[in-house]
Amino acid sequence: MSQWYRKVTSDMSEIVGAISHFEQQLDEARLECGMKGNLERQSRDMPGIVEHRFNQLQEVEAILEYLNTEMRKLRSKIFRKYLESYNKALSSRDAEKYVDGEEDVVALQYLINDFSLVRNKFIGLIKALEAKQFQINNIVKLRAAGLEDITL
Repeated sequence: MSQWYRKVTSDMSEIVGAISHFEQQLDEARLECGMKGNLERQSRDMPGIVEHRFNQLQEVEAILEYLNTEMRKLRSKIFRKYLESYNKALSSRDAEKYVDGEEDVVALQYLINDFSLVRNKFIGLIKALEAKQFQINNIVKLRAAGLEDITL
C-alpha cells in the first residue's frame, strides 16, 4: 500500500495533507501530457509515466473507498441513535432525514466530495496520457510510412 493511504486510515486529519499532495502531483503531471522534444524519448517514457500516475489514481480510489466506508459507519451509528433513543417513535425514513442533517455527516460528505474531485482530475489525467500515447503512435506510423519531416 501507499504512504497516504496508510496515513489517512490511521489518522483522518491527514486527509487535508493528502488532498494537497495529490493536487500538487496533478500540477506536475500536466507537464507530462505535453509533446515537446524527442519522439523516441517520449515514446520510451510513456509506459513508466502511465504506470506511476495510474498507481496514484488507485491510491486515490482506495482512500475514497475508505472515506465512503467511514461515512456508512457514521451514518449507521447516528441512525441507530435516532431509532433507539429519540423521544418519540420515528419511522426509518424520518430517522434517515435527521441523519442526513447531522453536522458530522455533512462534514464528512464535503470531505468525500473534495476527494472525489481529486479522483476525477486523475481520471482526466489518465485520459490525457492515453491521448498522448495515441498521438505518438500515429506519428510513428507516419514516419514508418516515409514521412520523416513530421515534427512535434
